[in-house]
Amino acid sequence: MTATAETTPKLRMAELTGGEARALYARRPVILLPMGSHEDQGPHAPMGDYLSADAIALAIATHATARGVETVVAPVLPFGGADYFGAMPGGIALQQATLRAVLTDMLACLVRHRLTRIIVINGHGGNVQAIHDTTQAVLRQHGALIPSLYLWQMGYALLPSILGAETAQKAAGHGADPLTSVAMHLFAQLMRPDLVPEPAPTETVIGLATATFGQARFEGVNVGVPVEYDAVAANGVRGDARLCSAKTGAALVERLTEIGARFVLHYARHAP
Repeated sequence: MTATAETTPKLRMAELTGGEARALYARRPVILLPMGSHEDQGPHAPMGDYLSADAIALAIATHATARGVETVVAPVLPFGGADYFGAMPGGIALQQATLRAVLTDMLACLVRHRLTRIIVINGHGGNVQAIHDTTQAVLRQHGALIPSLYLWQMGYALLPSILGAETAQKAAGHGADPLTSVAMHLFAQLMRPDLVPEPAPTETVIGLATATFGQARFEGVNVGVPVEYDAVAANGVRGDARLCSAKTGAALVERLTEIGARFVLHYARHAP
């Protein structure tokens, strides 16, 4: 049987014709807005981590639609909010004020037409505050509650059940798990396994061991240090990327997709 528009629904907003869009949006589907970043992910992984956020959003939409909740994916926003990664050549980021303005305009276009059942699928820590500020403003102005799923925060929480607690602690970190394993599964052709680095010694800032990007340890607590990532991890990697694998990535994508699809179904039942 040849696939047709009736048997194979279009799940990307960009692929809908004008006529298809008018018919679909009158039914008020759930809209997933994927976001990510274009920054250093280590010497071995593609810089565009938004690719993974977009792919997982599409998988979530596929599963949710198959379970009876029409779900489509908005065009991915590939540039993340600027935070620690400006030192990387070729990186592209938006200032936080710019990101808030872009998100505000994007959401306003949807809300104008009563398309208020929106879920942000986020793949970058530097987007979190802008997402919160923008969606909170939409809630106050229009009464529309737009939740967000931060994929890699969810991935960190899932890692111990996949790898075991001890290995997960070693593998977790920027440029390692969960994102490197996810990319190994989804985009093996883009990876450079020959460039996977060994763990680097912990860098210091003002004589303090760094805890993560933007933080150092002092007397058992974290203090903020406004340095860029190259002062903390010169190659962009915090964690042992040698422990990453496509098998781990497949398990992560499967679980993130299932959790995301179930959340879409829950949200569709309860969204105002």
